[in-house]
Amino acid sequence: MTIPVKILIFNNEIEAMLLVEILMDKAIPHLIRSYHDSAYDGLWQTQSGWGHIEAPEEYREEILQIYNEMSH
Repeated sequence: MTIPVKILIFNNEIEAMLLVEILMDKAIPHLIRSYHDSAYDGLWQTQSGWGHIEAPEEYREEILQIYNEMSH
């Protein structure tokens, strides 16, 4: 079993959901972690980004390439 690593930080939820759809279509394993904390009413999201994606290291370049293409 491969240990997931942090690949990139999202600016917002829309970015995260778009990438998730693409990764699901390509059957790339991933995990999305939101920085939202209800105790602080999302304070960390405004300072640290919306959240991040974790995936096995061997998918890093492919995920970053998809993200860059999606962002431009």
